[in-house]
Amino acid sequence: MKFIDEAKIEVSGGRGGNGAASFRREKFVPRGGPDGGDGGRGGSVFAVADENVNTLVEYRFVKKYQAKNGEKGHGSDRYGAGADDIELHMPVGTLIRDADTDEIVADLTYHGQRVCVAKGGKGGLGNIHFKSSVNRAPKQFTNGEEGEARTLLLELKVLADVGLLGMPNAGKSTLIRAVSAARPKVADYPFTTLHPNLGVVRMDENNSFVMADIPGLIEGAAEGAGLGHRFLKHLSRTGLLLHVVDLAPFDETTDTAAEALAIINELRKYDEELYGKPRWLVLNKLDMLDEAEAQRRTADFLAAIGWDYPLPDDRYEFDMETPRLFKISALTHDGTQELVQQINQYLNEKRHLQAQEQAQQPAAETDGIQTDMSVFKAE
Repeated sequence: MKFIDEAKIEVSGGRGGNGAASFRREKFVPRGGPDGGDGGRGGSVFAVADENVNTLVEYRFVKKYQAKNGEKGHGSDRYGAGADDIELHMPVGTLIRDADTDEIVADLTYHGQRVCVAKGGKGGLGNIHFKSSVNRAPKQFTNGEEGEARTLLLELKVLADVGLLGMPNAGKSTLIRAVSAARPKVADYPFTTLHPNLGVVRMDENNSFVMADIPGLIEGAAEGAGLGHRFLKHLSRTGLLLHVVDLAPFDETTDTAAEALAIINELRKYDEELYGKPRWLVLNKLDMLDEAEAQRRTADFLAAIGWDYPLPDDRYEFDMETPRLFKISALTHDGTQELVQQINQYLNEKRHLQAQEQAQQPAAETDGIQTDMSVFKAE
């Protein structure tokens, strides 16, 4: 199934039923008085986050959702029945906006979350509410209210622990195939990935994390160039970014350092918060180079981007705030096991720190730790 990440739908709550104007009609009970009941409420439309739903494809084909109207009131003090609500099941990670105001209506971030997106109208009042000492036979009643109607924009953002970014053909799809059961398309030409792919990296029975393969970016992506600009939003929900760089491009004239810095600039232009996310550097395709050439290209690349952190060969302990560098071959799996172990360790430590912070501030709302671990900064 093709990944569908955007849709536009119309939702309408049902109209409330009208109140009734009725009077008791019983044998031997003259002038029984008013007994008109209220109208039932109209049905509402709810968005429900469902982890079993993966795409928004359903909402590309069915675009209008109308809840039923409430039943009108009846005599003998009988109220009209309320209409059933409609539930629209959407993937976890769906952002819902009002198309007219651009207001965020809901952000579905966890399984089972239920948000009303179009409220049904209230039922009208029957004439039993209008009786008084001076108005003993009221004929007044009120009509039911109209339900809320709005046009919604649905946007699915991938929820993943780790996001892969890089130029087209950097080896991101090969990497996610190497460490997870995901099987994205792999070929020797750019833009083979046309939609995000998710892979679960399972370390052991109780340890796993989700990795997202994002379509390749090119310079100008933040302004709409290429394919990756549509998917920059998916990176905003990842906890860690892996910047994958191809050190053995087909075209020998390719300036890999300039391309890497261009991608970092695109992140910054698109979203400053995204630019400040933890970002590690992964040098890929070293299997295509001999050891001497791999060392030379690595040194030249790191010098060109201004890398001033300890290299992986140096003896030092990684900490939470030190940007990390890895040299791998996604094709031969060389170095990939160390990479996923470091990612798993980092994510576990981060969760532990977040739990400690929340325990220390039980009454405060926290978004977790905020650390700036950019791999490198572009001038």
